[in-house]
Amino acid sequence: MKILIAHRIPRSPFANVPADWTVTFPEEGQERFSAEQLQELIPDYDALLSFFTDPVPNEVIDAGRNLKLISNFGAGFNNIDTAYARSKNIAVTNTPRAVCNPTAEHAMALMLAVCRRIGEMNIKIRLQKEALWKTDTLGHTLEGKTLGIVGMGRIGQNLAKKAEVFGMNVIYCNRHTEVPGYKRVDMDTLLAQADVVSVHVPLNAQNTHLIGAEEFRKMKSSAYFINTARGAVVDEAALAQALESGQIAGAGLDVFEKEPVVNEKLYMLSNVVLVPHIGTATHETREATSAEALGNIISFFAGKPVNVVN
Repeated sequence: MKILIAHRIPRSPFANVPADWTVTFPEEGQERFSAEQLQELIPDYDALLSFFTDPVPNEVIDAGRNLKLISNFGAGFNNIDTAYARSKNIAVTNTPRAVCNPTAEHAMALMLAVCRRIGEMNIKIRLQKEALWKTDTLGHTLEGKTLGIVGMGRIGQNLAKKAEVFGMNVIYCNRHTEVPGYKRVDMDTLLAQADVVSVHVPLNAQNTHLIGAEEFRKMKSSAYFINTARGAVVDEAALAQALESGQIAGAGLDVFEKEPVVNEKLYMLSNVVLVPHIGTATHETREATSAEALGNIISFFAGKPVNVVN
């Protein structure tokens, strides 16, 4: 068995792979293999462990003459043309479990940061060099507010439980599943009623620009918007306009439509918290995700595939 690891990830889960397996990581100090390097290396490998931020070009898939599996590190897999991989009889897997809690935790952190104006006040106190309470520092508490979750999968449900601890009411909209214990509503109702809207859907053709100018117009002017899913789920220009005009109160964003590029308007707005796609960026999560991605490889070649997305 030969496994090519496309990106620098924790190595400890690989300590006990069979002695006759070959596992190739990027060299020390190298963050990732380039697309060209992957294309050159992949012909000799049975499995590719890819990373959610790095595209896997179809040319790499074409070059994988022995390739049977792409095990993606992350819950999202829009960095891979899964249909094309399937046409080449290559399975693609993801890691939905390891990323669930940290992403929900991060959405909660962004919610607190923007509602309590933590990022804004952090800058203010550094510039003014004084810790003096003033009336223009007022934010909003979460208790008693309504959280609207768009996409009630594993991460959405995890966030719902966390929000309940803060005393929030939870409503959700979902295309398919009913989730017991929470009120399911249509999108228009969710946008009209929610004090905070948090998005947790995968990026696909159906969900691209799921939230745009029309949706922001339907939200309360006092509402906050949180995105820890994928940037292109939201029309970023429309979001910037809604924030700039006061159509909505604020936003917490972990992801961006054209990463790593961010809409210039967002940099200038004090009512938005921006972080660079770090929803799963903890030591514990990286270890767990590495282990889950390896587990997918082991299960697949044992004839018991799990987490296959194509």
